[in-house]
Amino acid sequence: MTVRTRDAGRVFEPDYSEVGERLRALRRERKLSLRALAERLGVSPSLISQIERGRARPSVSTLFAIVTELDASLDELLFNDARPSQAAAQAGTDARPSPVQDAASRHHIRLASGVVWERLTTAPHPGVEFLFVVYDVGGSSSPGDTYQSHSGYEWGYVISGVLEVTIGFDRYVLQPGDAVSLESSVPHRLANIGDTPVHAIWFVLGRDADPRLLEEHPR
Repeated sequence: MTVRTRDAGRVFEPDYSEVGERLRALRRERKLSLRALAERLGVSPSLISQIERGRARPSVSTLFAIVTELDASLDELLFNDARPSQAAAQAGTDARPSPVQDAASRHHIRLASGVVWERLTTAPHPGVEFLFVVYDVGGSSSPGDTYQSHSGYEWGYVISGVLEVTIGFDRYVLQPGDAVSLESSVPHRLANIGDTPVHAIWFVLGRDADPRLLEEHPR
């Protein structure tokens, strides 16, 4: 599935080579070798190399592990946005971004395991993620039987499709119009169990509050 905007049906796909270049630049700024970063993340050096060369899409779990280890923000890695303080210093002004994010220019990224995120804000905000999320048929927030956990709290609203939300040992099936809220430190997994894509709005508060943003828990 591709994500289309409302303006003349243009299709926007992220440039994974650019994402990889940002990852490589951030890694080198931290004076980390490719092997050292891979060891810290518990993945193979070849996976990091493929992501840096734009030949592999990171999973949700790998993405947040990378962001944590590099002490970067999600927006820095995916969208090349400087953090607010950096942006202000670079611009030399206190000008505020527009409060309106139009559909045609939303930043978005397609991750592994069939997940697309679109940022619904015009600028990054520390500790806040406001996203339009698409789960392709069979897509999930983490592969196989692994769960994820991180700091913060999150709220989700399903627009279309059928979304399975597993929180700890409890399983819920959300239909269009259903909403969910959960403490993000509890192991959880989101998966499309229907035969059409899931479209949802997701809001996460305080994901970056602790040193390790994400852990995976085998089920």
